Amino acid sequence: MNPLKVILASASPRRRQFVAGLGIDVATAAADIDETPLPGEGAKALARRLALAKARAVAADSSMTQHHALVIGADTVVALDGTLLGKPADVQEAAAMLAALAGRVHQVHSALALVHVDGDEQTHRVVLNTTHVTMRDYSAAEIDAYVATGDSLDKAGAYAIQHRGFEPVARVDGCPAGVMGLPAADLLALLAEFGVQSDVPLAPLCRGLTGLPCCQPLGHSVCDSLCHSSPTN
Repeated sequence: MNPLKVILASASPRRRQFVAGLGIDVATAAADIDETPLPGEGAKALARRLALAKARAVAADSSMTQHHALVIGADTVVALDGTLLGKPADVQEAAAMLAALAGRVHQVHSALALVHVDGDEQTHRVVLNTTHVTMRDYSAAEIDAYVATGDSLDKAGAYAIQHRGFEPVARVDGCPAGVMGLPAADLLALLAEFGVQSDVPLAPLCRGLTGLPCCQPLGHSVCDSLCHSSPTN
């Protein structure tokens, strides 16, 4: 039995899949925040800020936390040559993003924030995971067919790494789970700091959800240097 109520501050079905797969009893609550980048804000800073803002927004709701809980916030930012690629506004923007990414390497920055609510006190931890993704050189016809499915519209960068029909990715250097929006090994390590444990083997879960080998094939509790993770307090 884990000692804390755990809340996932996200409406993302992919993040919920990962947390459920880890066997952690978790409540969910969507965080309503402004995700507009600040002037001059880079991709890493944006991901960290939004992940923490989401967790804090839910942590502020005492009806959810009951003054004693652990709130998980997450945010993913895709960057190509320093340009931020968010969720496309429409199919035209989705197609343009995918055309720009084709055959090239870009970065996916996924930040995790944990806010520990203990009465009137709050502490937090933030971890950033950066993965380098090489896209295959898919055709314009493939872009059109994928965009027509509607799958691209709710995803940063306009693609899903795990999509079995499009399969846009040629290579992942880092954490496939992070590309999906929840670097699971980093999450387990953060949760463990607060006494929340999972007995679920990580590598089979990651492969099942992403379709790619886990960056932790031996089931280690935290991503190694391949995942380029950096914690901040």
